[in-house]
Amino acid sequence: MEEKKTTVVYFCNSLNGNTDVINIPEVIAYSKNLTGVYKAWLPDDISLSDPEQVAGKIEKDSIQRIVIAGSNPGMYKSLFAKSMVLAGNSPDDVFLASFTEYGALTRADTNWAKAIVACAVYGVPVEDAAIPDEHPVNHETLVIGGGIAGIQASLEIAASENQVYLVERSGTIGGHMAMFDKTFPTLDCAACILTPKMVEVGQHSHIKLMTYSEVQEVRGVPGNFTVKILTKARRMNLATCIGCGICAEKCPVKTPSEFDANASLRKAAYIPFPQAVPNKYLIDESVCTYVLNGKCGICAKVCPVPDCIDLDEKDEVVEITVGNIIVATGFQPFDANKIEQFGYGKYPNVLTSLELERLLNASGPTGGAIAKRVQDKKGNWVFPLEEIYSPKSIAIIHCIGSRDENHNKYCSKVCCMYSLKLAHLLKEKFPNAMINEYYIDMRAFGKGYEEFYNRINNEGVNIIRGRSAKVEENGDGLIVRSEDIEGGGLIEQEADMVVLAVGLEANKDAAKIAEMMGITVDADGWFNEYNYVSDPVDTFSGGIAVAGVCQGPKDIPDSVAQASAAASKVLQRIATNKIKNSLKSVTLKQIEDKSKELSKLMEEQS
Repeated sequence: MEEKKTTVVYFCNSLNGNTDVINIPEVIAYSKNLTGVYKAWLPDDISLSDPEQVAGKIEKDSIQRIVIAGSNPGMYKSLFAKSMVLAGNSPDDVFLASFTEYGALTRADTNWAKAIVACAVYGVPVEDAAIPDEHPVNHETLVIGGGIAGIQASLEIAASENQVYLVERSGTIGGHMAMFDKTFPTLDCAACILTPKMVEVGQHSHIKLMTYSEVQEVRGVPGNFTVKILTKARRMNLATCIGCGICAEKCPVKTPSEFDANASLRKAAYIPFPQAVPNKYLIDESVCTYVLNGKCGICAKVCPVPDCIDLDEKDEVVEITVGNIIVATGFQPFDANKIEQFGYGKYPNVLTSLELERLLNASGPTGGAIAKRVQDKKGNWVFPLEEIYSPKSIAIIHCIGSRDENHNKYCSKVCCMYSLKLAHLLKEKFPNAMINEYYIDMRAFGKGYEEFYNRINNEGVNIIRGRSAKVEENGDGLIVRSEDIEGGGLIEQEADMVVLAVGLEANKDAAKIAEMMGITVDADGWFNEYNYVSDPVDTFSGGIAVAGVCQGPKDIPDSVAQASAAASKVLQRIATNKIKNSLKSVTLKQIEDKSKELSKLMEEQS
């Protein structure tokens, strides 16, 4: 007797945010041929505004099971569950085939999307039907990125006496956290938390620290990756450099300092910051006169250590073999130049939040004082000590580059809290100054964050709800035009200084790294995790995990927690000496056959 077809697959409108979308017509055609599927419904076939109409269609076609397929099918589950009840069926017979949850994001994932639909049709979890092969594990681990997440993951793995290679592209580990003065909401010293960890990494016998290096190639299988790493020439001998700084003192070339968010100048021979690990100097080949045209070489002449500086040193490619990889490459701040109406780059006293962080820091370019930005004789914008002043009015504008249809639609998550922190630090330094904060919504999401917001609110900071429209020059000062939702209407307020709270963006080379690792990025450029809810650490490529802000905006505690989770995943695999291949390595036919087998077993047991 022919089996009655009682399942319908509904393909919802929300299919994918990427331009390189899944081949949905192909998935629809495939679903129609699955055992038990009566037909496929498209958005135009039914009206989701009327559950009773959907219920009538269910009754008419004797539908007993509904599978909702798409990138966010959960949005429609309650409606179909209600319709099933109205039709006399069980709401438990509504199943989801979520492409986003299981990483079917691009056209290359079309077969994987078919497999997700097949599992939902047969009522079998994807994890039970897609069982990849297992491999033995090389116990050595590669961590890419030396920020707080990479540092935390490296230390936890190395504590088990397993070898870690920590690769960092800049001349020191520490990442963005090393630039901060205080951390919210406790206002603890950022350096006091971070630098002991940095030193521990530098001294750990099971951590091979590779700064000024970049991963070039990854090949192999989970548990046995061969990785090529480009170690760029520091032109300074790490073993013999005594960090005296004479090379930097005599070097004639100046360039903007990345560590100071370009708020100051450094030399071509430089140390990234005084507490850098390794605490050694290096030569910036992109601006060094000798490297560019063969002239100068003063640093090598004045260095007191013989043969310490080799200006002709060449880059080197190192090859290592590891079993696991943790990607912790962090983020880049939004470029405030992209939003012209706020005057960044045009008006000297419009600063980014990172620039203000460095000015407020006692180890910053001004020793913690606020200075007016001016141009030096060579056209560089700097904050000289001769221009130190006490601003009487300061405006802090939230959501620069975030929650913006023209730039990044997502919330960068940390901007509200770090803006409140900056307001507190400014109020502490200038108690009589008027500080205005302009925000869209106050997103105090973490432990103690709401209390921190209330504390700052009671310190005399004016927190104004409303989008800021424009910053204009007004004599020697600035005017901020904004809306005031609670007060009503539009307002104009004077400010000596405007601070733009820039959001977080994925690094510009994230897509390149993702391709190298065999992982994917979302529509905003962040690395995709295996499952945002149940497994936000692993990726669909076996043996490769993500940690920290490279996976999406988050604060320092969440970055540390995710790094610890990534380390625990690595240690589990090392302990069992087993690692699974990529889920997507399992073929569509294998998944379909396994789903049918498990479905039949479940029917027999019920």
